[in-house]
Amino acid sequence: MIAKLTSSSHGRRQTYGDLVDVYSISSSPLYKLQFNPKDKTPKYKQIVQSVITDIERGVLKNNEQLPSISELSVEYYLARDTVEKAYRELRERGYITSVQGKGYYVQTNTEAKIKILLVFNKLSSYKKIIYYAFLKALGDRATVDLQIHHYNACHFQEIIAKNLGKYNYYVVMPHFTQDLDKADYMRVLASIPSNELVLLDKDVSELAGSPLSVHQNFDKDICGALENAQDLLNKYNRMVLILPSDGNYPVEIAHGFRSFCINYNKEFSIKENAIHEHLQEGTAYVVIEETDLSEVVKKARQSNYELGHDVGVISFNETTLKELLNITVITTDFEAMGYTAASLLLDNKRIKVKNPFYMIRRGSL
Repeated sequence: MIAKLTSSSHGRRQTYGDLVDVYSISSSPLYKLQFNPKDKTPKYKQIVQSVITDIERGVLKNNEQLPSISELSVEYYLARDTVEKAYRELRERGYITSVQGKGYYVQTNTEAKIKILLVFNKLSSYKKIIYYAFLKALGDRATVDLQIHHYNACHFQEIIAKNLGKYNYYVVMPHFTQDLDKADYMRVLASIPSNELVLLDKDVSELAGSPLSVHQNFDKDICGALENAQDLLNKYNRMVLILPSDGNYPVEIAHGFRSFCINYNKEFSIKENAIHEHLQEGTAYVVIEETDLSEVVKKARQSNYELGHDVGVISFNETTLKELLNITVITTDFEAMGYTAASLLLDNKRIKVKNPFYMIRRGSL
């Protein structure tokens, strides 16, 4: 948790759970120290880390004066020796300097960079495209730390709790398991100040404060892409979406597929995998995972079906192999997603941007 310090004298102290706020009526606010009295980390180490983190974040500027030992001792109920030990270590490590009779000052010869925590749901080839585009767009203006929450709300909460207040921005992919209570991760997202939160790949419209968002609109994207290929899909009277339930894919994909089929009078079904699927002539298959794509292509060859004539195949997300195999693809622009998020973040924009989504027409449809 974070203890906030806004003045040095005549304060009143209020406690809300683990959060300690110290206020006073003075008009001269002091540095807000990140300090948790219940943390097992030695108190002097918390002071050291707080100052270093805020120097790196640019919260503390070069030559800025820090609170005196007495001020920190009074406001945070600390022993003077604790604060003295923290300041001594900061001085020895070159982060601050002391001027006799005046106090302690920030000492840094390097320009502060934006600190960003990037929290992905998983690592994949597509996430790597986003990651490297994001880094490239930021250039040398920021440092980025990457963590993975693996669709787990508890792990996500741990990541944010340990890092809240240590970064300028928190860039989050809010994909979680479908059986998870939405409130479990909404509370964590809401704990991040909206001006520091960036939502990537999926928007969360219920969040207050309208954080920056660069996202896909999964149901409308897939429906729109299929509508744009209606001239090719006319030759198929049946469609099958192969969407594994254990892959934590957005349910909106199925919604968009179903909407298209209903609107255009297509017989349709949604299957878990392609292993037990008996391919039927006149059917177009929309496949999410590459293992199922391989299974469909193999079965088509075994049945002497010609792709793009007897059966159709549409795969999610572009790869070089799909290009070589002449597979039709619907995909978002992962590189654009990373670049756009970084560019808007650097410009301090807080808007919602729908990422480009399109179909690459090839012989399999």
